[in-house]
Amino acid sequence: MSGRLPARRAKARVPVLRLGGGGPARDDVVVEEPLEVRLGKETLLVTLRTPGRDLDLVRGLLFTEGLVDRPEDVAAVAHCADVPREARGNVVTFALRRGARLNREGTLRVGLVTSACGVCGRAVVDSVGRDAPRVEGGPVVTRELLAGLPAALRAGQDLFGRTGGLHAAGLFDARGRRLALAEDVGRHNAVDKVIGEAARFGRLPLAEALLLVSGRAGFEIVHKARRAGIPILCSVSAPSSLAVRLAREGGQTLVGFLREGRCNVYCGAERVAGAGARR
Repeated sequence: MSGRLPARRAKARVPVLRLGGGGPARDDVVVEEPLEVRLGKETLLVTLRTPGRDLDLVRGLLFTEGLVDRPEDVAAVAHCADVPREARGNVVTFALRRGARLNREGTLRVGLVTSACGVCGRAVVDSVGRDAPRVEGGPVVTRELLAGLPAALRAGQDLFGRTGGLHAAGLFDARGRRLALAEDVGRHNAVDKVIGEAARFGRLPLAEALLLVSGRAGFEIVHKARRAGIPILCSVSAPSSLAVRLAREGGQTLVGFLREGRCNVYCGAERVAGAGARR
């Protein structure tokens, strides 16, 4: 394992020609760079991400993708220093605890993962969910609490405010207080970063938490939340049919189109006060 390395920048300034007034200028854009993940010296995968919170990203990705059975199976994570200068900060290595193993079967995650990719590399879509238990219990929240979450998420999106080019994921408690927030060019990465942070502090499963994502709720996001034991998943956009199916089968509450004080509850309505008990 290596020592601490200088952080890579999450945004860059590039030249731009502003049409309709302004002429040549410079603009802040979000950085998208490859992150190589190694198990010891072996390259496991390369993922595209926005630099920052890389170690949490790796912890979260390894667990939510089922590459490790338990968060504590990852004994250590660190940036590699013994790499070419141009790659420093873009290579992370991890070690497994004694007795733990890496689950390589049934997944094509070993390889290249783009920032836009969900579980499109899974060998068998129907296998998703089998490695995650049903989510039981969880808090009951009000419509008013849900309505306030998007503004609470947006208030913490500092990098989005400067670039306009990132997704965000936020963890909240049953009183609407923000527990964690991460931004990334990839929405799956943002989710892995907040779950990885929780794993780092030994807070999984997140049995009393709500997860809000800034993009759509695809079934891969539902799967990650289910792996983390999150009972309520909210999105400012639409879910997919597979997302609804997986959330229903997993006992989760799935909320979509959460914006402007309105939302749709697709399943798990018993956790929303006044919404009824239908799933």
